[in-house]
Amino acid sequence: MASATSFYDFKPKDKKGTPYDLSTLNNKVVLIVNTASKCGFTPQFEGLEKLYKKVGKEGDFKDQFVILGFPCNQFMSQDPGDNDTIQSFCLTNYGVSFPVLGKTDVNGDNAEPLFEWLKSEKPGIMGLKRVKWNFEKWLVGRDGKVKGRWSSSTKPESLEGDIVKALKEGGKSEL
Repeated sequence: MASATSFYDFKPKDKKGTPYDLSTLNNKVVLIVNTASKCGFTPQFEGLEKLYKKVGKEGDFKDQFVILGFPCNQFMSQDPGDNDTIQSFCLTNYGVSFPVLGKTDVNGDNAEPLFEWLKSEKPGIMGLKRVKWNFEKWLVGRDGKVKGRWSSSTKPESLEGDIVKALKEGGKSEL
């Protein structure tokens, strides 16, 4: 999708292989995370869920913030299960209530176009246009533009300030 200019132009596949129209998230702030269920960073699911509940599900910005997980098996085969297995793992082990979409390639010839766009909008360290490892994170503002990118080692809870700032840049909280 070379003509895409905004996050909301993409339709990655959900857990059932159906296009997930990101335009349904218009005017929301979205944290994108490439995930894996058998990685040293997998416990970040707990922090992601707490952040999702605190800020978007139950907090001051209810229904204005979403986390989207994208399982990926490209890094040392750390998410080998099928979509149903991954969904069950996330729910059973971490109580994940944010959307976890279908298994996705983030690098290479079969990379999901959304990730090609994210990497070009916010390259990694030294301008690298590839995802380095599981649990990299991108913050997309209400305007559909990438506001930030963080490495795998960045703990989800440390992103709360950046997320709240992006939420305050437009729209209204329910306070």
